[in-house]
Amino acid sequence: MLLADFGTSYCKILDTTIDAKPRIIPTRSLPRSFKADLATGHNAARRSVKSINELTALARGGKALIKANDFVLLDCGSRDIKFVRFAGGEVVDMGWNAECGASMGFTIELLSTYYQLDYAALPIPATGFSITCGVLGMSQIFDAVVSGVTEAEAVAKFVRGIALNAYRFAGEPKELYLSGGLCDNPLFVGSFPCRVRALGRFVLIEGLKATLGPEQQTEKEKERE
Repeated sequence: MLLADFGTSYCKILDTTIDAKPRIIPTRSLPRSFKADLATGHNAARRSVKSINELTALARGGKALIKANDFVLLDCGSRDIKFVRFAGGEVVDMGWNAECGASMGFTIELLSTYYQLDYAALPIPATGFSITCGVLGMSQIFDAVVSGVTEAEAVAKFVRGIALNAYRFAGEPKELYLSGGLCDNPLFVGSFPCRVRALGRFVLIEGLKATLGPEQQTEKEKERE
């Protein structure tokens, strides 16, 4: 069975019939003919036999991966941000923001390419820009550079501002589980004013696996034998 998390910039694909990790494919490189059996994310309804909501996939993936009854899980994608909060092992709150988190991940990746920056090498600034939108927030980078701030420092302040905005959106928890490609960005992860546990890019894929149910999981194992 083919499972897919159709992201705006990258797609995560898992073939459950083989023992392998999910593949990451740039969305623009995915063949037009590709169709998943079960999917979530951007264009999932159009490119799969069956699809589920991203928040549903996030919640199921979080429950499968996190060994705690009370937690907040935040997913930061290329286009938007979303979170689920668990209490007593059940979802008690969730949110999805495509406006205040507009193109957040995409913009951060774009800036590193444009300015040729390595986010692992940038120190975390003491303060960040006040940002409510990834796209509109870029104007603060340009203004800061004009005023004499280095490009690297201006981008670092931008990234910290993005992280702080996402943190507030998630309800300012003392501990935060993080999902998405930005888990691989040390500057972004370190900019949160709380403890962060990065889960990586495949939490929604784990949610799809949980959606299959124990019967289908058992059938999958039989196929491998």
